[in-house]
Amino acid sequence: MTLKIASKWFERRAIGDDITLLWEPHVAPLLRCNIWHVRGRDSDLLIDTGLGVASLRDAARDLFEKPLAAIATHTHMDHSGGMHEFDRRYVHAAEAEALERAENHLSLDVTSWSAQTRGWLAAIGYDVSMGFLTALPHRGFDLAAHALEPTIATRVLGEGQFVDTGDRVFEVLHLPGHSPGSIGLWEKKTGTLFSGDAVYDGPLLDEIPGADIAVYVRTMKRLRELPVEVVHAGHDPSFGRARLVELVDAYLARRA
Repeated sequence: MTLKIASKWFERRAIGDDITLLWEPHVAPLLRCNIWHVRGRDSDLLIDTGLGVASLRDAARDLFEKPLAAIATHTHMDHSGGMHEFDRRYVHAAEAEALERAENHLSLDVTSWSAQTRGWLAAIGYDVSMGFLTALPHRGFDLAAHALEPTIATRVLGEGQFVDTGDRVFEVLHLPGHSPGSIGLWEKKTGTLFSGDAVYDGPLLDEIPGADIAVYVRTMKRLRELPVEVVHAGHDPSFGRARLVELVDAYLARRA
């Protein structure tokens, strides 16, 4: 199948509270990460950076006027692909080496994936039979040749640390299970959680390399007790506490 060249790679939507959601509409849902820009008084946050097949820094340069910290909630390719574009790069200690070595690269050529893996993904709700991209970011882009860019963290995060924008303070929550260094960013004052892939309103992946179901169960139990008002997740739409409890309880019923 011949793919067209996209006229624009990123879309965006302002959702209030100085938060902007960016996403890559031409990427299949499995790898279509939510990219969150949080505007602060003194500095801004960029929570996850997408697949890295097109320049996020160039596409959203008008948003990035202040000093900016790019935070990877974890280092899977769909969340850390654009980290190398930014001067300040934060990641949990458990995945700093993976970021430096670009260990979580995946081929965008779906034909290189085994039939067993494609079948398993389809069974849990991710049909990738039509490929991972519905368009190309630029002329000459080679699906098979694209590689995740290695980059070095400028700050290594851990449980209980804080990220401060001057008027907003987010606590780092270590939420492993999907990956060893998965984190959330928790703003207690507003009840806002940026959860990465620890929880989102879609098929959760806990049988992939680096995942740990027993650890994930503990993370889910922790999330159930968090007094959230809104969860801005790594994929799919945002949701409130009632939906968080439903998602957690469904997971625990299946895995605990």
